[in-house]
Amino acid sequence: MQTPYPFVPDGKIAYIRQIDVANLPQDIRAQVPSGAEVWGVHNHEGECLALTQDRSTAFFVARENDLEPVSAH
Repeated sequence: MQTPYPFVPDGKIAYIRQIDVANLPQDIRAQVPSGAEVWGVHNHEGECLALTQDRSTAFFVARENDLEPVSAH
């Protein structure tokens, strides 16, 4: 994927998006409370790096790992 943010060095962008719990592996789904939201932090290639319980925490996790977070849909 070509990063559409020229001011961010390659490999330093994190895409934040909400994850459908039904698409998670069974062992992870079992840990998610009923009705809870799950947000993913993804690298520039789409690989999920982390799961969080809300959007603001996902942005925080990205920044704490020297990544520049942006919303993805």
